[in-house]
Amino acid sequence: MRTRTRLRVSTHALITMTLGALVLTACTPDRSPATTPTPPPDQVEVFSWWASGSEKLALDSLVAEFADQHPGTTFVNGGVAGGAGSVAKDLLRSRIAAGDPPDTFQVHAGAELADHVAAGHLEELTALYTRLGLDGVFSADLLEQVSVDGAVYAVPTAIHRANVVWASTAVLEAAGLDPGTSYTNLDQWFVALEAVAATGRIPLALGSTWTQVHLLETVLLADLGADGYVGLWDGSTDWASPEVTAALEDFERLVGYSDPGRDGLDWPDAAQRVIDGDAAFTVMGDWALALFRESGQAERVDYRWFPVPGTAGTFDLVVDAFTLPVGARRPDAAEAWLDTVSSLSAQTAFSTTKGSIPARLDANPAVFETYQRSALSAYQGGVLVPSLAHGSAVAPAVLEEISAAVSLFTTGGSTVADLQDDLRRAVART
Repeated sequence: MRTRTRLRVSTHALITMTLGALVLTACTPDRSPATTPTPPPDQVEVFSWWASGSEKLALDSLVAEFADQHPGTTFVNGGVAGGAGSVAKDLLRSRIAAGDPPDTFQVHAGAELADHVAAGHLEELTALYTRLGLDGVFSADLLEQVSVDGAVYAVPTAIHRANVVWASTAVLEAAGLDPGTSYTNLDQWFVALEAVAATGRIPLALGSTWTQVHLLETVLLADLGADGYVGLWDGSTDWASPEVTAALEDFERLVGYSDPGRDGLDWPDAAQRVIDGDAAFTVMGDWALALFRESGQAERVDYRWFPVPGTAGTFDLVVDAFTLPVGARRPDAAEAWLDTVSSLSAQTAFSTTKGSIPARLDANPAVFETYQRSALSAYQGGVLVPSLAHGSAVAPAVLEEISAAVSLFTTGGSTVADLQDDLRRAVART
């Protein structure tokens, strides 16, 4: 019988992952009341990294639902722009440490959430789930991602698939390639990338460090399989193995097909190169769907999508969720926001805009477009694995070390052997 999920690394190993961070911080942040005046109770500050472009449009859809459902409470946007939330997360840590948390903040489910729980940043939401009628609304797999030791700490809003390739039909045709091809493995994809390179166009559009880590996780998944990939985070896969070496060599080869100016780009810039016909492929989560749509691109006409070669049977999971921080000055307003983002209407509106699929089990697939129906099928029938770049697989401190190692490698400061050792040592500290 096929195993449904390989997500346990992001729940059973969560507390272990956060011990190093707790030792470094030595104590939980000061929870004494902030010195600033108490804000009016009819507002809610929502902290997220959905601050620009298609992501901001998706947030706007939630805000519109919130205004309809809770007209007496004003939404205050605490959004901070920055790839994969890296800038926002740094600011959030500073605010929490200063005793000034927002009323609610966005978090990735899994290890990132557990890190906040271990540090004492979050209120338990189990009772809130009962009050809002959320018992039975989310799958057991998903509840595990937003829970620690059986207690729920976040409300999931949307589910994304990270292991997706987006491709330009025109660029592929110019290289003599069939745009409808889905490549079974990385070796087959390398042939296509080489064909594009021969035309003088960029084979693979890539961005700054976090997008490179995103690419790395999909390569590890493609070459090691679901069990081997998850084993990297729970200790059952040897980082020094020749299989990992081969995967890192494939990663090096893929980076070699990208633009040397990649470090100055974020994911929308890389995707735009595909949209503009300057590049053939980009690897990015399905939040990219909204950007293609907004740019007037027609699915299966102007662009194509398929799972990263070698990962067709897996769903690299990214879960967006919202929390109730300890010390929030307007907890009732925060709960009103959580009520909205948990609702079927809000999740449908959000996913329709952003390209995700709703977290709720009762969403109607018929209201979504082709890609999202495909993602829903893959989520329900595939093997779920936790995303590295998006906070599910490892704690934030470990991800920072991994990101630094990847950056050093892609800028020419280390070899494959160095990278392999740096990654091994980073994960060994959990």
